[in-house]
Amino acid sequence: MTSSTTASTRDLLLSRIRDVADYPKPGVMFKDITPLLADPVAFTALTDALAELCVKHGATKIVGLEARGFILAAPVAVRAGLGFVPVRKAGKLPGATLSQAYELEYGTAEIEIHAEDLSPDDRIMVIDDVLATGGTAGASLELIRRAGARVAGVAVLMELGFLAGRGRLEEHLQGAPLEALITV
Repeated sequence: MTSSTTASTRDLLLSRIRDVADYPKPGVMFKDITPLLADPVAFTALTDALAELCVKHGATKIVGLEARGFILAAPVAVRAGLGFVPVRKAGKLPGATLSQAYELEYGTAEIEIHAEDLSPDDRIMVIDDVLATGGTAGASLELIRRAGARVAGVAVLMELGFLAGRGRLEEHLQGAPLEALITV
């Protein structure tokens, strides 16, 4: 929990996250945020908390990671009065892109961004729903820097602490903050 997130906000958010056993495969306990999104009070509290973090860390634009990161980042950008830039899976953005490959548990993946949407004057806050292993977030930070912008930080609704993504992400953060509203 960040210093800007109150215990009551944290409790509200947690109460709206549903555990789904054995999804997407046996042995996995999936954290479903759709009940949180369906509750306007909880979704507003989440949006406000993330927008406060963007302002606190001096962000000028917000990057949302495909796909649930889009759902969170877009209203945060509107609330904070900042621009929104999507990071998408390879092949989903039209026009010229920068791409970054990264390691998955079994294989690799690739993400892309429109470089012209970022400038050297920008300080970017990356927003996503969950920090798991840190691969996608780390790749997005590399893309942001390659586009010439600076990293203001990473903010997530939920960190899955048992997967140790924070430690893996540390080298990519290069001193920028990682804020998780909830750690499970």
